[in-house]
Formats: sequence, structure tokens, C-alpha cells
Amino acid sequence: MKKSLFIIAMAVLVLSSCEKKTEETDNGLFTPAIEDFDYVVDRFADIEILRYRVPGIENLSLQQQEMLYYLSEAALCGRDIIYDQNCRYNLAIRTLLESVYTMEGIDTTSADYKAMEVYLKRVWASNGIHHHYSGMKFEPGFSQAWFETQINQLPFEKLPIYSEGISRDELFAEILPVIFDSTVMTVRKNQAEGADLLLTSACNYYGEGISQAEAEAFYSAMRTEGDETPVSYGLNSRLVRRDGILVEDVYKTDGLYGSAMSKIVYWLEKAEKVCENDAQRNALQKMISFYRTGDLKEFDEYAILWLKDTESLIDYVCGYTETYGDPLGYKANWEAVINFKDVEATKRTEKISGNAQWFEDHSPVDSMYKKEKCKGVTAKVITAAMMGGDNYPMSALGINLPNADWIRATYGSKSVSIDNIAEAYAQSVKSSGFNHEFVVDAKTEELLSKYKEITDNLHTDLHECLGHGSGKLAPGVSPDALGKYHAVIEEARADLFGLYYVADPKLVELGLLPDTNAYMAQYYSYLMNGLMTQTTRIKLGDNIEQTHMRNRQLIGKWVLEHSAADNAVELIVRDGKHYLVVNDYTVLRQRFGELLREIQRIKSTGDYNAARDLVENYSIRIDQDIHREILARYATLDMAPYKGFINPVLTGHFDNDGKFTGLSISYDENFVNQHLRYSRDYSFLKK
Repeated sequence: MKKSLFIIAMAVLVLSSCEKKTEETDNGLFTPAIEDFDYVVDRFADIEILRYRVPGIENLSLQQQEMLYYLSEAALCGRDIIYDQNCRYNLAIRTLLESVYTMEGIDTTSADYKAMEVYLKRVWASNGIHHHYSGMKFEPGFSQAWFETQINQLPFEKLPIYSEGISRDELFAEILPVIFDSTVMTVRKNQAEGADLLLTSACNYYGEGISQAEAEAFYSAMRTEGDETPVSYGLNSRLVRRDGILVEDVYKTDGLYGSAMSKIVYWLEKAEKVCENDAQRNALQKMISFYRTGDLKEFDEYAILWLKDTESLIDYVCGYTETYGDPLGYKANWEAVINFKDVEATKRTEKISGNAQWFEDHSPVDSMYKKEKCKGVTAKVITAAMMGGDNYPMSALGINLPNADWIRATYGSKSVSIDNIAEAYAQSVKSSGFNHEFVVDAKTEELLSKYKEITDNLHTDLHECLGHGSGKLAPGVSPDALGKYHAVIEEARADLFGLYYVADPKLVELGLLPDTNAYMAQYYSYLMNGLMTQTTRIKLGDNIEQTHMRNRQLIGKWVLEHSAADNAVELIVRDGKHYLVVNDYTVLRQRFGELLREIQRIKSTGDYNAARDLVENYSIRIDQDIHREILARYATLDMAPYKGFINPVLTGHFDNDGKFTGLSISYDENFVNQHLRYSRDYSFLKK
């Protein structure tokens, strides 16, 4: 790798949170060792905020550092978009809260101020006023009277410019009920059976007063019978009513979110000039063009080009991708993960993706729903360097894209596992006593201690690398046939694929597991989580709303119910506490295979009624007695059920001629300062 005197001179790593540093590398960057890294940054409400390391950044070339820096700036420029997508009042409320929080002379010791600080931190953590998992609106612990007193003292320039010509009193009359009235915009994404999912949801993907039936009819009319390469209708737009007619406000540089997207494009164009190769440049140029035009055909062209870029070290997700936030599953959230390949760790995912056809051929699903030929399946382990939008502060552990079924069938998919985020999670829960409290016996605790981390990583790899890309739709079946149940069914399908194969001797043969018993740790921990411990994230009395949590309970409850006769899996009560017992791991694998077969059939045939029955019967409601018990046991551990992150601070250095001379990385920024800085430097949308 080419060295540079400029890098040696300029690239330094700030590590105020660590007492010692690892040895300086040739290009001047440091990477802190695990034992010297302070992962936990902050804790409030039900959330613990973590730092994540960026190991390997010291090995990037000067050109790669430059590209990583530009892409990271692009990721941060989209911050306001996800706030606005989650609720149309989020930006205004965030501005008011931050203005009061930083107001000169305010009594920071008062109970109201301290409660508002927690509320503001929750808003930052969830990109808005609704919980990132449950979707329920936060309850402010400070009084409306106190808050009104504070905001009435704010100068005009500290107020959100919510609507032209609106007075201060009118502004507050509109915004304050959104914060303090529990009946206003109660849930971000309603999924209740029988409700109008749009009229009862606070998310901002559709204009006011547009019903579910209207939106579904609008997008249904767009589809062409027999179109084998349909665009992702509605992906990058807000559906609004204008002059009595439904039209789309498209996200593009001269359209909706244009001021933020223009800044994103500014940085992407800089990145395009320092690409590693033509394949990377072609994909990035097409993404930039898509951001300018909003043309969904260009989005598909970009996705195909991005799939073809398999050699670059630097990679990115930066745009409108996943549709989890939309109750109807059409519209994508803004999200970003700027990353580089972990070459050594990728060897494990390459073994999996290299055997994709073997896994597909040996799947327990009906042969008519299997792919005859797996195409373009690529998988790698990445190191995240910057996260944004819907992937920050709460991050996924893996990603599989693109989502369009016809692209996946024809060109394949790209899967990633984010190992440095997984590392931060794992390090933060060590010595918590969690397993001792919830695992049935010492023997099973030992099993989890020995194998859980490695099987967690493998299950994520199988889920992302192969699970989402497996199977095929029957001829003529629309990818949208399952409607609001699609996301839960799809996540369950990928999880089941991973569960079925993590127990296969093939993984031992490939050198990915040390022995044929290791998989038992994943089976036990997955079911314990799905049936019991994931409910520590949910308020007593609430249903499960979040897609991945629904999928895990669906699998757990289905398996438990279908094991009633042979007790392969059971819940027992000992000393007044519930514990999971797995009596027959071999039968349990068969159960996972049976459910995978049925869920693949449901997706392949577009069986809406069967999807509805599975989701409504197994994934939503929680046994209240068990839930109460689990919450009480969890409270004794003094743990936060959710983990969020702060980003490192990446600083690009330039000489007097504007030439990039190096990158520095710092881990010393705290949660509050990071979000106040982001609001100062990356707020591009009108409040």
C-alpha cells in the first residue's frame, strides 16, 4: 500500500476515552484495543449509548480515506430527512427542545429541565418523538406549563420556521398538543388489523387525509400486467392530494427534500472523483443521477451497477432503501452505512456465498419455489465508519440489498455483516448476569458462553447472505401480494433459513463451526429471546409492533405450540420463574424446516390470508403474566434493553491548494455534543 508523508504528518487519532493506545501505524492512525476502549457513553430511559471502534481504518490508502470522508459527509447530510419521514412535526419539536436545552440562564437543576433532557435524548435516539421499536409516542416527564414558559422566552431566530406567516401563538398551539396530548399522533406506524393504517399513523409518507384504500388504489393502478421488471413504485416520494388529485412529491434535488439532497449530491460528486475503480464510479454516478431525477428506473440501474462492484474496499448504503417505516411497505426510509471491507473476516461469508447453490438445493422448501440457479450472491463482513438516517443511532447488524425481487433473481444480491457493531454490542453486555437469570441451567449457560457469539455471527451471515436471496416467486405473483404482512413474513423466512442451516454439518465441513453441537447455542438463545427476553423492550400491556420482534415471536410461539405433543421445546416454571427447555434439538431443527417450508410457500404464492393468520395469531400479542415476570426479573439486572450508538468524528485535512492530505478519527465526542453539532452543521430542511 502506497504511503504518504502527508498522512504520517496529519492523520492522528484522538483517544481521550482510552488510557493507552495501540502502536502507531505507518500512516499515523491508531486503533484502540478492545480492552482499552470505553464502549459505554451514556444511559437514559431504556437506552444505553455505545461507541464503536473502526479497526482497519489505519490500513486505508490516502485515496480510500478521502473517499470514505466524502461519503461520510453525505451520510450526515441526510439526517433531517428521516426525522421528517417519521413525523411531520419532528424537526420543529427537535428545534424547540434544543433551543430550550441550550438557553442561557435556564435552571438546569430543576426537575422539569432534567426530564426534558431525557425526552430530548430519546428524540435524538429515535429520530423523532416516537419510540424507535414500539412506535409509540414518548410521554414527556416535564410539564406543559413549564415548557410554555421557557419557549415564550426564546427569541424568534431560535424558533422553528414551521409555516410562512404563522404567529408564535399559532405555532405553539399546533405543536404543543403533539408533545403533550397522548391522543394526538399516538403511534408512528399503526399495524392493527381493521384500522386504516394511514389515517391512524403519524409517519409522514402520505399527505394528511389520504386513506389506505386511496393509496393502495393509486399504486395498484401504476402496475402493468406482465411487467417482469417493475420499478419500486412509491419508493422515493410522498403521496399528497393537490387540487383534489393524488400526486407524488418526489424526493430529488429540485423536489421534496431537495435542499438536503443537494448537499448529499455535493459530497457524492467529490467521492466520485476518487473512486477506486470504474465499477465503483459507474454505480456512484448513477446514484447521483437518480438523486437529481428521482427516476425509479435509474434507481434499478444503480442497484444493478452497485451489485457488480465486488472488488472495491470502500462501500456504502446511502439513500432510500428499506421500507419498514411505511405501514403499506411502499416508501423507503433514508439511511446510510459508510463502510469498508474486513478482508480477513470476509473469508467466512465467502465460504457461505460460494456454496449458495448447495444451500438452495438442500433447502426443505418445495422444489417448485427454489431457484434453479443462484446468481450474483456476494457476501462480506464490513467495518462501519459512519452511520446515518434510519441506521443511526440504532444500527442493524446486517444488510441484504437490493430489495427488488426481479433484480435479486436476475443479478443477485449483496449481503453484509457489520462486525464492529456486533463487537460493541457483545462487549457492552459482558458480565451483566443476563444469562444466569434467564437460562435454565449451568450446562446451557456454558453452552451459550462457548458458542453463542460465533453462532450469532453465523446466523446473521446466513440470514443476510442467503436467506433473503433464497427462493423465488411463482409466475405472475406480485412482490407486493402480502401487503402489510410482507415485512414480517420476509424477516421470518430469512431467520428460519439461518436457523435451519446453522445446525447443518455442512458448516462444520466448511470450517465455520468447531463441532456439530455448537448450533444448539443459537437455537436456545434465539427461542429464549423470541419467547421471553425480547419483551424486556416492551411496556407492560403493549403489543409487539416492531417487524423483527414480531418475526422472532412468530417463530418461537409456532414452534412451542407445535411441540406440545412431544415436548421437544417447552416452557417450565421453577421457583415461580419461567425457563425455556429444549429437550430435542434434532426435532427442533425439523420444526424450523417445516415452518420455513410453509412461509416460503406463502411468499412464493402470495397467500395473503395465510400470512395474515400467522402474523395475527403468533407475532403480536404477549402473555401478560409472563411479560410482567420477565420485566421484574430484568429490572434486577440494571440493564438497558436497547443499545444505540454515537459515530466517531472523522475530520478531513487539506493543504492550502485544497488537496486532501489525510484523515483523523476521534472517539471522544459524547452523545449530547454529537447531536447538537449535527443539528448545527447538518440541518438543511425547513423546520
